[in-house]
Amino acid sequence: MVEVPNLGKMSRRKLILLSGASAIAASLTPQLLKSPMAIAETNPQAAFSNLTPDQSIKKLMDGNQRYFQHKRIFPDQSPARVTELAKGQHPFAIVLGCADSRVSPELLFDQGLGNLFDIRVAGNIINDAVLGSIEYAILELKTPLIFVLGHERCGAVTAAVNGKSLPGKIGTLVAAIKPAVDQVKNQPGDKVDNAVRANIKMSVNKLKSTSSILSEAMKSGKLKIVGGRYDLDTGKVDMIT
Repeated sequence: MVEVPNLGKMSRRKLILLSGASAIAASLTPQLLKSPMAIAETNPQAAFSNLTPDQSIKKLMDGNQRYFQHKRIFPDQSPARVTELAKGQHPFAIVLGCADSRVSPELLFDQGLGNLFDIRVAGNIINDAVLGSIEYAILELKTPLIFVLGHERCGAVTAAVNGKSLPGKIGTLVAAIKPAVDQVKNQPGDKVDNAVRANIKMSVNKLKSTSSILSEAMKSGKLKIVGGRYDLDTGKVDMIT
């Protein structure tokens, strides 16, 4: 049983002190009980760096669910957010996506300014510039997740499947994707979609195997590397690796 103080015998000064302590405790308790995910909703910059890789995956996929269900909340896009980000950035996910204009990570994951570290290149391929950018985000920004985002009917993958000669530097993109095409060339089903999926997996595996910086972060449990496919028709992202 909790003993209730005898307010009739309590001095005015003690009553004020008791009331003040109760108010402080009441204001602190909700903050103490909040998870990193809950704190991130109200103070993203302070909490994003504390998200685990799995919490970051959930945050992305929850956002995509809002997007394809037409329930977007458009977070972190206010003037106050712009001011906050001028002091520094703490993105909770690196998204390596295709340069396709229909596949904008902030839109399809329903995120805002400073939430995602975007790297976009046709065919979501890995090269030195891409890898260096990712390593920077891991080392300097402590981002806990790399999400390789491919998409349905990717033009770069389609070109690699068709195998035609291409002008300029476009051929370098096709050459990077060609190993994924070769992996699935004898599989049944849609050749382009099979290659899209194989290309996502190839990029994930390349990131896991070619960088000591990423390997160390994964070994320590501070980083996960996953991949997903965006459906142009539905707006849904499905994780495939």
